[in-house]
Amino acid sequence: MQLKWTAVALAALTLVACGKKEEAAAPAATPAPTASAPAPAAPPAGESIVVKIGHVGPTSGPIAHLGKDNELGAKMAIEDLNAKGIKIGDKVAKFELLAEDDAGDPKQGTAVAQKLIDSKVNGIVGHLNSGTTIPASKLYSDAGIPQISPSATNPKYTRQGFKTTFRVVADDTQLGGTLGKYSVETLKGKNIAVIDDRTAYGQGVAEEFEKSAKASGATIVGHEFTTANSTDFNAILTKLKGAKPDVLFFGGMDAVAGPMLKQVKQLGMTVKFMGGDGMCTNELPKLAGDAVGEEMVYCAEAGGVDGDFKAPLDAWKAKFKEKNGVEVQIYAPYVYDAVNVMATAMVNAKSSDPAVYLPEVGKVQYNGLTGPIAFDEKGDIKNGALTLYTYKGGVRTQIAVVR
Repeated sequence: MQLKWTAVALAALTLVACGKKEEAAAPAATPAPTASAPAPAAPPAGESIVVKIGHVGPTSGPIAHLGKDNELGAKMAIEDLNAKGIKIGDKVAKFELLAEDDAGDPKQGTAVAQKLIDSKVNGIVGHLNSGTTIPASKLYSDAGIPQISPSATNPKYTRQGFKTTFRVVADDTQLGGTLGKYSVETLKGKNIAVIDDRTAYGQGVAEEFEKSAKASGATIVGHEFTTANSTDFNAILTKLKGAKPDVLFFGGMDAVAGPMLKQVKQLGMTVKFMGGDGMCTNELPKLAGDAVGEEMVYCAEAGGVDGDFKAPLDAWKAKFKEKNGVEVQIYAPYVYDAVNVMATAMVNAKSSDPAVYLPEVGKVQYNGLTGPIAFDEKGDIKNGALTLYTYKGGVRTQIAVVR
């Protein structure tokens, strides 16, 4: 179908996402730091310091393509910072990336978090999943090390009372809430079924979606559960098929959503298939094949840019592909920005000591690839954006950016 956004629909989505706020000033032709951000400087002959930035993501396992995407974003940020020769205080900073694999597993996540703490990292960018980010955040908090997540969306992450936790994307309250409204007001869903993978991310986004869909007038005809490693969904899909849903929402990652979509098609279910950012990837059509029908799948990325920010981000994505030989999946640009936000706070504090620069993280005003970045009192990004997508011809296609 041809999708159109009415003024009413856009207004409704805007209210759900963040409320009406003034748009931040657009950057110049390329994303540029604010006046307080790291600026290029010729390395002097004097002293230098080593700054260790830890990055954690699942670079093995079923969603390794997402973890590797994030890690490549971190590597590019480190390379660019070193090329600038920025100074922290009166010393030239040499940034080093310490990258670890948590395989998307909470136990492995806390193990590598402790390893990075023992390595005396100056800051952490990660983890990717909420299920690994949340337990690891307690260790970083106890150690006093700032942590910026580029992709963990469960609201609990920044609501634990820790002073060290920040994120550069919108949370599940915005993500699930916006998708819930959209399923009813735009896709005209009346009977909606929900499946989640029982992870901190999948369960969280599914619950927020369900609350919003019900508040918008839909009937939830069933809520079933799977796991993050499942491949057979016939039993739960057959059960839900009997309830005759017109929308099926899945809270989980693309590695599970792909096989699930194939089985939805095999069972002859005629539904709009929806999900959050975990399945909203360029990889999904490869995992689902021709089960991704035209404008059948809808999802949202917990971030997004428009206006004058779009061209610089597109140029960076082209550079990313040229350098790494692969397309950006989702969150590499957010990782890139998170590393630069951390460096900006160090420059502002004139110190890479976590205890000294931590207060400056919350004060940062930074124009990045992904738009203006500033944090509220909890460490959440202010005026966070969401990008809604569908798939056409097997290609992820943007519908709109909402706030």
